[in-house]
Amino acid sequence: MADTMRMQQIQQMLAEDPNDPTLRYMLAMEYVSQGDDATAVRCFRELMDVAPDYVPAYMQAGQALVRLAQEAEARTIFERGIAAAQQKQDFHARDEMQAMLADLE
Repeated sequence: MADTMRMQQIQQMLAEDPNDPTLRYMLAMEYVSQGDDATAVRCFRELMDVAPDYVPAYMQAGQALVRLAQEAEARTIFERGIAAAQQKQDFHARDEMQAMLADLE
C-alpha cells in the first residue's frame, strides 16, 4: 500500500515536471522494487531520452535487461552508459558497467 502511494506521488510530481530526471529515476526504481523490470526499463529509457548524462539509469537499465534475459540490449545500454560515465568522469560507475559488460561475454 505504501509503495503504491509513493508511486502515485512520484507520478503526480512527474505530471507537473515531466523532465525531472530524479523523479524519473525514482519511478523506474519503484518498478524495479516491485519486480516489474520491463516497465522499469521503459522508464529508464524515457529518463535517458530526457537526461542522456544520468549515468545511474544506464547501470540500472542494463541490470534489468540482464534479469529479463535480454543480454544484447543490456550490452548496448552498458556501452552507452560507459561512454556517458567517461564523459562525466564518473570512473567508478564506468568501471562497474565495464565489469557488468565483461560478465555478459
